[in-house]
Parts: sequence; C-alpha cells; structure tokens
Amino acid sequence: MREGAGLTSRWTSRVLLVDEDDRLLLLCGRDPRRTGARWWFTVGGGVEPGENYVQAAVREVWEETELSLPVARLSPVVWTRQTIFSVDGQVFDQYEEYRLARVATGEVCGMNIRTEEARYGHHWWSIAELATTSETVRPKRMASLLPGVLATVDHDRRPVHLGDFNEDTDLE
Repeated sequence: MREGAGLTSRWTSRVLLVDEDDRLLLLCGRDPRRTGARWWFTVGGGVEPGENYVQAAVREVWEETELSLPVARLSPVVWTRQTIFSVDGQVFDQYEEYRLARVATGEVCGMNIRTEEARYGHHWWSIAELATTSETVRPKRMASLLPGVLATVDHDRRPVHLGDFNEDTDLE
C-alpha cells in the first residue's frame, strides 16, 4: 500500500463471474459527486476483519448476487492489481485479488442482483462487447485480459500483476 495523507487503505477480493457463454457479470457504479462519472466493475469487495481473501470472495458473491458459491468453485488468484481512486469525496488505495468462477445457466437465472453496488445496473458482457464499448471498465483492458483466463486456469500458474494505477489520473 502507498502511504499518503487522506488515503484509505483497502484490501479487496474480486470475482470474475462468467456464465456458460463466456460472458462476464459486471456491476455499474457512479460517483455522486462527479457528474457523469460511471464505471463497470467485477463482483467482489472489501476483506473484512477476520476474513481471508477466499472467504471475502464467497461472502461478496452472496451479498451481491444471492449465489451460494462453494469455495472449491473459485480458481486460484489469476490477477492482482493496486489502484488509487476517489469516490464520493474519499480517496482509496486498494489492493485487489481476482479469481474466476464459472456459473451455470440455472445459477444465473436464480441470481438476485439488487444490491447497493449494482444500483446503476448490471450486465453480462461478452468479450466482443468489452472490446468495443466506450464505457469505463475496471480493470482496464478487460477485453484483452479475459480470454487468457478463460482459456486456461492453471492451478500452478502465478497470478499476473496488472500493475499499479491511479484511476483518477491515468489515461484510459
């Protein structure tokens, strides 16, 4: 984590929920203090005290989709990322771990996505849609990153560090 005045450190566990058609579930967020500030992001969130990253992933999937996802369905960490961003007047320095979980059509139909995090919408994105959208998607380059993860989730492979970013100042 980077040190600095006004930064809130946060550790998160993110899940790439992918359906049988290789579409990725993303939720839509907005910053109430910045007109037009909107972005799409993966399911997941903060690691709470006493939790590890896997426990946080399972809890977050349940809270955001009402899908009870067994731990065994989560891949090992595929990506990590460090990012600084601001939302609603707060500045966060956030470490992220990403895991893949595939979901069946019946599970998708049973999801209930009506959480605070998804109040601006949710969408199952194909790789083609991700490649051509003008919308902001986090992490950046999702259309080029996702195919490699979908093709091989090798339990012996090391996670790829996507980099250190400042979402408020880095160009898209």
